[in-house]
Amino acid sequence: MSKSYSQLKAMLALTKASLKGIFRSPSAVIFSFAFPLIFILVFGFLGGGGKISLRVAFTNNADSTSLIYTIIRNTSGITVVEKPQKEINEDLEKGRLTAIINIQKNNPGISPIYLISLKSSEAVNPQNVQVLRSLLEAKIKQIDRLQYPDRPTFAYVNDKVEEIPGRIYRTIDFILPGQLGFSLLSAGVFGVAFLFFSLRQTLVLKRFFATPISKSYIVFGEGLARVIFQLITAVVILAVGHFAFHFTLVHGWITFLELLFLSFVGLIVFMGFGFIVSGLAKNESTIPPFANIITLPQFLLAGTFFPIDNFPKWLQPLCNILPLTHLNDAMRNVAFEGAHITDCGKQLGILAIWAVIAYAAAVKVFKWE
Repeated sequence: MSKSYSQLKAMLALTKASLKGIFRSPSAVIFSFAFPLIFILVFGFLGGGGKISLRVAFTNNADSTSLIYTIIRNTSGITVVEKPQKEINEDLEKGRLTAIINIQKNNPGISPIYLISLKSSEAVNPQNVQVLRSLLEAKIKQIDRLQYPDRPTFAYVNDKVEEIPGRIYRTIDFILPGQLGFSLLSAGVFGVAFLFFSLRQTLVLKRFFATPISKSYIVFGEGLARVIFQLITAVVILAVGHFAFHFTLVHGWITFLELLFLSFVGLIVFMGFGFIVSGLAKNESTIPPFANIITLPQFLLAGTFFPIDNFPKWLQPLCNILPLTHLNDAMRNVAFEGAHITDCGKQLGILAIWAVIAYAAAVKVFKWE
């Protein structure tokens, strides 16, 4: 008596064969491994311990009527950041701000007229703080020379800089999640689209129909191979970033595993777009244009290389609805901020919405023959 046909064993055999095919594909290896690693290496070497940046903010009670306040805001080389106080404090802890400046008027008749104090963090390059002090003192001397030549008493910068604990936010901490996210997006869209179009064109799918394996197991088997390959890619990218360039994993192995989980979620969402492209494409040459319509805007607008805040205000709402944006945000929050998966409800919820949209459309357009 013959044994019953095992759908699971057939799917796993299909997964194994497909996984071998992926590893033997030069384009899959180059786009999944080489390109992200090249970007990580470039930005890792460029980023190092962070670049000099004189971004500052004022305290809520800083005297905005003073001349020095106006001068600081208009000084070349100093960028004044205006955000809620909580976000300013967080930026200071991460070294994104050089200092928070407080300007207070002294008691009447007592010199100097204004007292200036600086608040910085351990994450800030001390050289940046010194450069900021030098700039402020130079501006005060100019005011003294013009308005108080006989008594240089306009303002005084406190020698003691208040310093709070902080972690260095390196360039790699921003770049690596973006590169990993784009690697997942490219693999999910291009990889799945070319794979299933090829299987359909070469009549491999049709031959599968002659076997007892069901259609759903065919999809699961091929999809599982793609997931395994891309998670291996994610492990390599995270390992290179952490050990070679000190990419931050706040909670160590827990953070690493949570990033892999986010990679898995992102890949599942992006594979839905790949199924759509493979169904819409009439021939192999039409796959890249369709795929680029999905991937290119996200590559440019989803905070892969630059914070979304750097884009024009009218463009930011579009940036904030892209699925890659929310995957990148979740990864950065987990890796550096110390958040956990349970803290990423908003990002995971939006990715889930995109997954429903993508797979609903894929069911409508996907073709087996």
